[in-house]
Amino acid sequence: MSFDSLGLSAEILRAVEEQGYREPTPIQRQAIPVVLEGRDLMASAQTGTGKTAGFTLPLLNMLSHTNAQFKGRRPVRALILTPTRELAAQIGENVQAYSKYLTLRSLVVFGGVSINPQMLKLRGGVDVLIATPGRLLDLEHQRAVDLSQVEILVLDEADRMLDMGFIHDIRRVLAKLPAKRQNLLFSATFSDEIKGLASKLLTNPASVEVARRNTASAQIEQSVHFVDKKRKRELLSQMIGEGDWKQVLVFNRTKHGANHLAEQLNKDGITAAAIHGNKSQGARTRALADFKAGSVRVLVATDIAARGLDIDMLPHVVNYELPNVPEDYVHRIGRTGRAEATGEAISLVCVDEHKLLRDIERLLKREIPRIALEGYEPDPSIKAEPIINGRQGSGGGGRGAPRQGQRPGAPRSGAPRSGAPRQGGNAQRSGTSENRGSENRGSAENRPARSRPAHAGQRRTGNAGSGNK
Repeated sequence: MSFDSLGLSAEILRAVEEQGYREPTPIQRQAIPVVLEGRDLMASAQTGTGKTAGFTLPLLNMLSHTNAQFKGRRPVRALILTPTRELAAQIGENVQAYSKYLTLRSLVVFGGVSINPQMLKLRGGVDVLIATPGRLLDLEHQRAVDLSQVEILVLDEADRMLDMGFIHDIRRVLAKLPAKRQNLLFSATFSDEIKGLASKLLTNPASVEVARRNTASAQIEQSVHFVDKKRKRELLSQMIGEGDWKQVLVFNRTKHGANHLAEQLNKDGITAAAIHGNKSQGARTRALADFKAGSVRVLVATDIAARGLDIDMLPHVVNYELPNVPEDYVHRIGRTGRAEATGEAISLVCVDEHKLLRDIERLLKREIPRIALEGYEPDPSIKAEPIINGRQGSGGGGRGAPRQGQRPGAPRSGAPRSGAPRQGGNAQRSGTSENRGSENRGSAENRPARSRPAHAGQRRTGNAGSGNK
């Protein structure tokens, strides 16, 4: 099947072809006709399958056909809500590329940057608005945006937005929208929470589920290397050096841990940069640009900061620390092996993380192959950290380990102070100590989070948007 058969306009087909895409992915083949019919849609697909193009292409097609009837200031006719600024920026880039030959205007708004330029651009009129929930409500509160004429609403990464505690913001946004509109809900999984949201949001929706829930791409070669916690950095450096890895995305659970690891790798002579919620938007953008350009070999990221990353043909992903939530493992390694490309995902597992590994393998319904590099065998005398209040002391995170269940008297390890449990207090609900809510709209922007990572690059020959979602 080609894009020509999906009912898209010649202008959009031309833009898609210029992006190097020839054939639609399964999610695009199923979702685009449904959206063009004007139906509500509930769609789920494995990460890296091109979900972004699955809603942006038909959305732009529909808006372009009725664009001429609007005179004067353009109203916001399509609203795309995303959980993080990185994902919002990536969707904005795709909308710009696909609407190259259309007269539609689009704008991306998110927190962590000045609101004034965004307000100025909104005054000129915008057809498609891509926004994070907090900044959108800020703009609406200041009467900089009118949502009363929205025709199409897209909730992208809906599961992630619920995990980050955005449900109340979403409800506030919905209250500002007209009752009659088309609703598109895209999610990595169809959890019970997502189904509950869909039942209230969608009307007689079509349902599309391309991949089985919580599966990893067969094109990703997965492996586990057991190693003592204190030797992980040494092992990682040796793997990068001996393998001559030019581009590797490394996942760390905490901001402090990401900073520390990047510093250590740089001391080893391996160019590295960290990206996390405490970094400014400019710093995050520069780090990602340097990584894509090849001037930085290693990008050390926390789950929240990595959400929405679009990196072409990423060959290597390393779990320096395993995630506390098994599903996050699938999302993490999905940064590689996208579209028809192959990739490698290696997890460095210390004794504290054996239970986390078992949980991941139970989710995958198989054992991940083991590898070993001579000289890095674990010391059998080292035992796992004790479990306090139902949680392991460090969970394998070293100095940057999550605060949950922290041993009495253990160092604070640079975790964020706001909302952190005091000694003897309740453990944090979230599976990460990354900044709660990566949108960074000031103190009110920090939302409870349970990390789920971003998206990576795509092969530029083949499937549209395969690196977008």
